[in-house]
Amino acid sequence: MSELTPSESISSAWKVPTKAIRLEATGHDGSFLGKTITPAKFASGKESGFAFADILFAIDLGDEFVFGDAFPDWRGNLYDISMIPDMDTLVEWKPGLGAVIGDYWLRDGRPVPICPRNMVRRLVERLRALGYTATVAVEIETTLFEESVQQARARGYRDLTPLGGDTGATYHLARSKDWVDYMEAVTDRLDELGITWEAWTDEAAAGQTELNLAPTDPVALGDFWVRTKQVMREVAFEQDRTVTFMAKPTAGFGQGAHINLSLHRDGENQFFAPDGPSEVMLQAVGGLLTTMAGNTLLSLPQITSYRRLVDISGPPTTISWGVNNKTAAVRAIVGHPKYSRLEYRLPGSDVNPYYALAGVLAGVVAGIERRMQAPPQVDDMAWCLPDDTGVERVPDSITKAIAALDGDEVLREYLGDEFVDFWVASRRWEWMEFHTKGGDPYAELSAWESRRYFEFP
Repeated sequence: MSELTPSESISSAWKVPTKAIRLEATGHDGSFLGKTITPAKFASGKESGFAFADILFAIDLGDEFVFGDAFPDWRGNLYDISMIPDMDTLVEWKPGLGAVIGDYWLRDGRPVPICPRNMVRRLVERLRALGYTATVAVEIETTLFEESVQQARARGYRDLTPLGGDTGATYHLARSKDWVDYMEAVTDRLDELGITWEAWTDEAAAGQTELNLAPTDPVALGDFWVRTKQVMREVAFEQDRTVTFMAKPTAGFGQGAHINLSLHRDGENQFFAPDGPSEVMLQAVGGLLTTMAGNTLLSLPQITSYRRLVDISGPPTTISWGVNNKTAAVRAIVGHPKYSRLEYRLPGSDVNPYYALAGVLAGVVAGIERRMQAPPQVDDMAWCLPDDTGVERVPDSITKAIAALDGDEVLREYLGDEFVDFWVASRRWEWMEFHTKGGDPYAELSAWESRRYFEFP
C-alpha cells in the first residue's frame, strides 16, 4: 500500500477533505493564538514543530512590547521558538479545517519555562510521581449581548443590551428563545468537537450564563476550556451577538471560573473519608491556602479582575476554607467516595486557564509534599470577618498581588523563578499601562478597561 499523502492521512480519520490545519496555543494573557497552515506544511512539521516568534510572550493585550519583562530569551535577537502539536488534540474544527493544540519549546529541546500548557503538564507529572492523578472540572461564567461585535466596538463596549433580557435571575428557565438558541448552538458545537459539558444555566447577572465542563485530567481540561471560549466567540460571531469573558464587563456582577479538583490513587478518591475531609484533603487545603495570596496574581490577572472582590457579592474575599461553605475561597465537598472534592473559587473568568490550573496544582502538590496543615475552617460567613479572627483577606489590588507572588518562595519553587519573575514583570507593566494610558482607578469601570479586556482574553 502506498503511503498516504498528508491531506489523505488526516482526512481519512474524518472521512472528509481537509483544506487546512489551525495551530492553537495560548499566550500569557490566555488569548487563543495560532495560525492556519496547509496539510503539506503540517505533515512536514508535526513532529519537529512550527516556528513562532517568541515575542508572543513579550507583547501585551494592546500589542505593545512589555518593557521590564524578566523572561530572558526574547530580549536577545528575537528568535523563533517551536510550537509542537499534541496530536491527541487533533480535531476537525469544521468541514475542511483541522485544529490542533500544542506547546512551546526552545531550540535546545527544553520546554519554554513560561509556556502555560507545559507548566500544567510539569505539575501533573510531579503529582504523578507522588502516586496521585488529578481530576479537574471548571464552571465558566460569561455574559452575552444582543449586539454584534462590530456594534459593540462602535460603542466602546458600553451600553450594550443583555441577551435574554435585562434581568438576571439564577436558574430561571423563562429565558427568551434568542438566549436559548445561542447556548444550544454552543453545546452542539462542543458535542461535535468531543468536549464533554455537563450543564448550563442562567446566572446572576443580566445576560450572564454558566457553562460547566466535565471532570478530566488537567491538561485536557485546559485544552477544552480554551476551545470552549473559542466556540462561544465563534457562535456569537455567526449569530451577530457578542460574548465576553471580562471579569466585570459592566458595573454590575462580575464573572468567575471555579475549579473543582479531586485526587485519586489506584482508582480511589483520596479526598474521601467517612467522617469528613481526609488527611490528603487537609494537606491540599493547607497548600492551597498557603499559596493563595501569591496565586492571586494568576487567578486574578488583570486590572479589572480586582473590581470583583466585593464582600457579599459572590467572589471570595478572604483566604479561607470550609466544608460546603460557598463564601470561603476553598469549598470542601466531603462525605462521598465519588464526589468528595475541593472547589477553588478564586479565579475570574478572564484567567489564562493553564496558568490558573498550574497555580492550583502547585498549591496541592506543595501541601502534600510538605505535609502542610489546613488552618481552622470557617464555619460561618467568610465575608466581612473581623480582623481578630486571624483570617487574612485576598490581595485586593494587582499591586498587592504582585508583591505576594514575588515574595512567595513556595510558588517560586513549584512554578519556577523564570515564570514568577516574568509574570510579576508583565503585571507591573499592566499596572503602568492602566495608569498612563487612560485607566481611572476611581471609576466603577473605566473605558480603558473595556477596550482592553472586553474581547481579549
